[in-house]
Amino acid sequence: MKIRENIIIRGIVQGVGFRPFIHKLVRHYNLSGWIINSNQGVEIEVEGEEEEIKDFLKDIKIKLPPLARIEEIEVKLLPLIGYQDFLIKKSEIRKSNGLVLVSPDICICKDCLEELFNPQDRRFRYPFINCTNCGPRFTIIQDIPYDREKTTMQKFRMCTSCKSEYETIDNRRYHAQPNACNLCGPQVSLYNRKGRKIEGTEPIEEAKKYLKEGKIGAIKGLGGFHLACDATNNQAVLRLRDFKKREDKPFALMSFNLEQIRQYCLIEEAEIALLESRARPIVLLKKKENSRISPLVAPRNQCLGVMLPYTPLHYLLLQGDFLALVMTSGNFGDEPILFDNQEVVEKLEGVADFFLLYNREIFNRCDDSVVKIINQEMVFFRRSRGYVPEPIVLDKEIKEVLAVGGELKNTIALSQGRYVFPSQYLGNLQSADTYEFFKESIQKLKRILKINPRIVACDLHPDYLSTKYAEEIGKQKGLEIVKIQHHYAHIVSCMAENRVKGRVIGVAYDGAGWGEDNYIWGGEFLLADFQGYSRIGHLKYFPLPGGEKAIKEPWRMAYSYLYSIYGSSIHQLSLDFIQRNNSSLYHLLEKMIDQQINSPLTSSCGRLFDAVASLIGIRDKISYEGQAVIEMEALCQEGIKEGYSYLWERVGNLFLISPEDIFREIVTDLKQGVNQAILATKFHNTVANFTVSLCVKIREETQLNQVALSGGVFQNRYLSERIINQLKEKGFQVYFQRKVPPNDGGISLGQAVIAGSK
Repeated sequence: MKIRENIIIRGIVQGVGFRPFIHKLVRHYNLSGWIINSNQGVEIEVEGEEEEIKDFLKDIKIKLPPLARIEEIEVKLLPLIGYQDFLIKKSEIRKSNGLVLVSPDICICKDCLEELFNPQDRRFRYPFINCTNCGPRFTIIQDIPYDREKTTMQKFRMCTSCKSEYETIDNRRYHAQPNACNLCGPQVSLYNRKGRKIEGTEPIEEAKKYLKEGKIGAIKGLGGFHLACDATNNQAVLRLRDFKKREDKPFALMSFNLEQIRQYCLIEEAEIALLESRARPIVLLKKKENSRISPLVAPRNQCLGVMLPYTPLHYLLLQGDFLALVMTSGNFGDEPILFDNQEVVEKLEGVADFFLLYNREIFNRCDDSVVKIINQEMVFFRRSRGYVPEPIVLDKEIKEVLAVGGELKNTIALSQGRYVFPSQYLGNLQSADTYEFFKESIQKLKRILKINPRIVACDLHPDYLSTKYAEEIGKQKGLEIVKIQHHYAHIVSCMAENRVKGRVIGVAYDGAGWGEDNYIWGGEFLLADFQGYSRIGHLKYFPLPGGEKAIKEPWRMAYSYLYSIYGSSIHQLSLDFIQRNNSSLYHLLEKMIDQQINSPLTSSCGRLFDAVASLIGIRDKISYEGQAVIEMEALCQEGIKEGYSYLWERVGNLFLISPEDIFREIVTDLKQGVNQAILATKFHNTVANFTVSLCVKIREETQLNQVALSGGVFQNRYLSERIINQLKEKGFQVYFQRKVPPNDGGISLGQAVIAGSK
């Protein structure tokens, strides 16, 4: 019996070879009808034998093109019309509540890579080779449906050969929107340090020559510019540090292949899979000693951030000449990555010795993603290029929400139905340029996703620029404003990505978040679900002398703990820590603490780590966020099982973890000359021990067996693996974060889900 069905497919189904895939299936099953791209996704009508159409629908789900992803298929039975052929109709926009999922940018595929280095191929050494299985997507799209005229490729008119590929349904470049070649597509140009074009040379080969000479280049990538230099050249790396005013923070590296990476890093199988994945993130790998890589790339750090090339231009640049290139974001400090040709020449004049540019515009700037393997799972440090704008899919529908995130490591998120779309990494909103990028990204993401939120969700902190923005647009546009406690958002972000049902014990460890008692939280135990939370425990409050200055100077927090414990007798401890600073500074801190002058109380686990790192002599001042903690983790040794004593006690309705015994025993160890590695390891073991111990006690009282872990402290591999494994040994169901970062880059997801669930 013949039937006719209308099929709407939602997901990543545009610009990924989906229509040729459907066309082949239609021919195989002898069906007729049509297919069209719309702002719902892909719409298909087919007529044919009922059994054939059933098999056709099964094959759609199981034989997808590599980049396609189906979220929903809607099928309606309709009266027969009598279609004779199968047509591919021109894309159109219809009024609809449906969502079109846009593909992230995808690294060059094997087929295109073979063509790139094949002298017989017409695209031999063409730096913008791509097909429906690879190439730019999110960074060039301006609107949907995903057609060439709605991307930054619109100004490039295809030559006869490219147009033939584009229109031939059996060709792998059929409707590949960035399709181009050397005759009709984007071109690379080389400019000197003053921004003047260098004529008469092959730009990429000349750039390689400059890099070998120790020069620094600004090189345009998929989502913005990199500042590049030879990673084995100490002088070049030092110059780059001086120019970027980046004292110690590690630089990212790019190498041509795995064999080169193995010369300077240890690589596990799970890390290889990440390095070679189509997203091509920066992967944090354990570095080898005494490699050719300059020690200035990541001083006093056990890891290097490494990626493989993801564009044909990268492959051409790296081929044959370098063990690795430094490829760090083209920006200054906390400013967003630069992405405009003219702006990069203006801002980086005097930094870059040359500029390797091309004339295809970047519409959505996007930093490289950063990941690490923790407990055999991928954990995001930064979720950006290669992953955005893929949604987090929930197990329930929520309202349309704009979640504006926090202040540091900001991301925003939009929600509709079962989808939450976290943005690319935006950065720290304390920079005026980043705040403009934040506002620009909200408008662009709303436009691409066609989401008009009715609710705006933000952090409780009254001084965050994201909170002030939410208040401003809420009043202007009549949106409901929902303010959400920082650590509750952390825990719900973990619950949402893991589709947790019911209530959990939430452990949120980070640097800072505004608490409902107007203190600074950061070492929290919550009882939480999507409807609300209660605080059941936390690290004991201690003063934060100097406020934010104490974050950059961990010695202040160390002194705060010691002074609170020992009082004026602190100066009789005869510790190296006490001798390192001028006594007048200590007396000033004592006055600030005693008189409560700019010394807010904090329960922060991040500050506890800072204090111990300073006390045991690792670092008194930092030049980038988390530096002291990262360097302390690097000292931890697997064979050490001992820890320090700790105390948690019940005060009213709360459990308080008191670290006094930890500090007293560390002081004893210091006096006995115990080395830093043992001190660091014992401290990490202790934090794992008191975390698990308190979770067990809370379970006894609440019968809750689910634990959700979130917050930037859980980027610490040594600590996280111990907490996770010990909790599992105690029979807990443990959830941690793999789809969004556990740091503040993940809280926009939690904000969206909380506000959208109310």
